[in-house]
Amino acid sequence: MDTVIVIMLKNKNTGFFEKELISLTLTQYDEFIVNLFAEEETNEKIDIHMKLSTQRDVLDWEYAAIYDCYDIDIDDNDIKSVEEVDDCFNPTWEFVFNYKDDSDYMENIVSKILLAHKEELDKVYEIIKNKEKEYNEK
Repeated sequence: MDTVIVIMLKNKNTGFFEKELISLTLTQYDEFIVNLFAEEETNEKIDIHMKLSTQRDVLDWEYAAIYDCYDIDIDDNDIKSVEEVDDCFNPTWEFVFNYKDDSDYMENIVSKILLAHKEELDKVYEIIKNKEKEYNEK
């Protein structure tokens, strides 16, 4: 089942959403999205901020283990940064990338990030599955 997401432009000063920029139709992995919005960086440049997390609540020891092992590498010139967000209940990362007024392009880049994130989390879960004792001793 497809999910439609509306990206809103957020005012940096007030924090209020001002207008709808674009609607995206996503076909998979939207359960990882915590939030998704746009901010104007300059008069002509808009960045998309997308926070992604785990698809489930994690145990205390998993929280650190996931951050230790997560190392996403997406080869795309439009992605400006990927940062850990440490004030969330579950491990969360903020992806910042360029906005383009083209729904096909935006759906493609968001889907690409979601797929890479899911694949990286799958790898991480496999790496940490037997490390509970190690992390509980820290």
